Amino acid sequence: MFKIQTLNKIDTDGLNLFPLSDYEIASELPNPDAIVLRSFKMHDMELPSSLKAIARAGAGVNNIPIEKCTNEGIVVFNTPGANANGVKELVLAGLLISSRDVVGGVNWAKSLVGKGDEVGSLIEKGKTNFAGQEIKGKTLAVIGLGAIGVLVANAASSLGMKVIGYDPYMSVKHALKLSRNVTWAEGIQPLLSQADYVTINVPLTPDTKNYINKEKFAMMKDGVKILNFARGGLVDNADLKVAIEAGKVSNYVTDFPNEECLKMDKVISIPHLGASTKESETNCAIMAVNQVKEYLESGNIINSVNFPAAEMERNGGSRILIANKNVPNMVGQISTVLAAAGLNIENMLNKKRDDIAYNIIDVDSDTIADSVNEKLMAIDGIFMVRLIQG
Repeated sequence: MFKIQTLNKIDTDGLNLFPLSDYEIASELPNPDAIVLRSFKMHDMELPSSLKAIARAGAGVNNIPIEKCTNEGIVVFNTPGANANGVKELVLAGLLISSRDVVGGVNWAKSLVGKGDEVGSLIEKGKTNFAGQEIKGKTLAVIGLGAIGVLVANAASSLGMKVIGYDPYMSVKHALKLSRNVTWAEGIQPLLSQADYVTINVPLTPDTKNYINKEKFAMMKDGVKILNFARGGLVDNADLKVAIEAGKVSNYVTDFPNEECLKMDKVISIPHLGASTKESETNCAIMAVNQVKEYLESGNIINSVNFPAAEMERNGGSRILIANKNVPNMVGQISTVLAAAGLNIENMLNKKRDDIAYNIIDVDSDTIADSVNEKLMAIDGIFMVRLIQG
């Protein structure tokens, strides 16, 4: 029986995929095998020794202590692309509300309550204060062409915008989905210098923190509009304030406001609604649950942010899962331990990611003695061993 702890409300369409005959699910649960969460901040949380996996029902994992999890052999999953359409639609809304002063107009219109029959004429007189521009024919720069960026680029192109994309790490999978009408920029300066609008769709990492800063603003046209539906830390708020005051940025739309943003003029703050749709929550939960099930039951790793991707079909018998530092002669030492235990390797997969290696080993025995686990863990460099009995 596997124990699953939920740290946030997780969509039931996902949780129902855990068969009750094999899984116990609760928000408070001692010694869980896996945790499924959304935005719960885990950095100050003590990780139980029983924990094997954490699945984030969403793309961002900055609320999870990744390095600590890796050191303890805990595989962390996310769900890239599951909420992409929901975020894409809100980015398109951001494009429109940054161009047409819908927010200001709506707020002003509500202020006319009590004016009675005068409302109609007041509306006609005051509407010119909220005039804007159309997005058709304007240039949109898309930074980051992952699942969301590609959808945004294609949709904006279909709305008549000139779209330029930039992503030095774009995958073949996403490149194949990109509209042929989207132009490719070779560098960030030629991209930003042409843009009437800029949307940033990259993860927040130490390398991308404050990615949009005074140097990037200097590359942009006066009056540019910035859209950030990825993470708040991608834009340097101090530099943004200066750029707004200088007229470099005419509007900033963010789904990740903080108090600094709320105090600024020309900033439209949305309360993190990008993936707040029923469809996104369902898709993320289903993907997260399936990844946890696959790992707990078979040891296969799909969409991990800290371990290599690894999938191997079961061939009967038992399965041994090993994580180790990526150093020479590990496979030889593992094979020696298994041979000494009389275990014959039927099939083996070895995958690497940075300084971590992950091994899936099928052996011809239905049972494996606990002593094998102990001997494998005694090998210098191995930090996780799991046995899945046949």
